[in-house]
Amino acid sequence: MDIRPEHLDLERTRGLTIHWSDGSSRFYPLGWLRRMSPSAEQRALREEMERNPLTVLPTRPGSDAPLTATDAELIGNYAIRIRFSDGHDTGIYSWTYLKSIEQDMPADS
Repeated sequence: MDIRPEHLDLERTRGLTIHWSDGSSRFYPLGWLRRMSPSAEQRALREEMERNPLTVLPTRPGSDAPLTATDAELIGNYAIRIRFSDGHDTGIYSWTYLKSIEQDMPADS
């Protein structure tokens, strides 16, 4: 079954809500989306954190400000790219990827 989004709602300070073609809907918190970015840089950081729980997380100037989504764009009919206020914009979230990581979402989402 090929599940696709029917409606996307990005709240720039909170997260992304997707209404899927199977009738389900899911809210993806913004901070969680940023941590789970499928970019090569974030994948490597997650792998390093699994190997070494004392990994020092990178910081960026102005990181005291709350994280927001500054922009989003559809990539073909298979994904969305979200640009974050911390400058990260290389993660392309395919619909398949978003569905596959739902089980890893925090319970309070």
